[in-house]
Amino acid sequence: MKSYRDLEIYTESKRLAILVHNISLKLPKFELYEEGSQVRRSSKSAASAIVEGFSRRRYKADYIKHLIYAQAECDETILHLNFLFETESWKDEVQYKILISDYDTLSKRINKFTQWVEENLK
Repeated sequence: MKSYRDLEIYTESKRLAILVHNISLKLPKFELYEEGSQVRRSSKSAASAIVEGFSRRRYKADYIKHLIYAQAECDETILHLNFLFETESWKDEVQYKILISDYDTLSKRINKFTQWVEENLK
């Protein structure tokens, strides 16, 4: 891997963050700066943590720490999406289920990659 751009977990987290960003801008006005802001930040933070960790990969513990942060941000994004859907601020059930599934999958992939880093990087 020459760049974080080569990591599938990065490309997927970025794709999802852009999707969440666009969805959040269509929320009711009162949610734009509450849950909308929170879900935008957590979704973008997942991708950011992957990038930051990759740039610190020389220090295995730092790399792992940032991958764990990325997974935590994925899980936080799921929570915010749940809040938005369950409070009926966001009503697109099909898109909601797809996003939840995609974030669940991404969280698992980050976890597996973290395990790979733990076992294979010096």
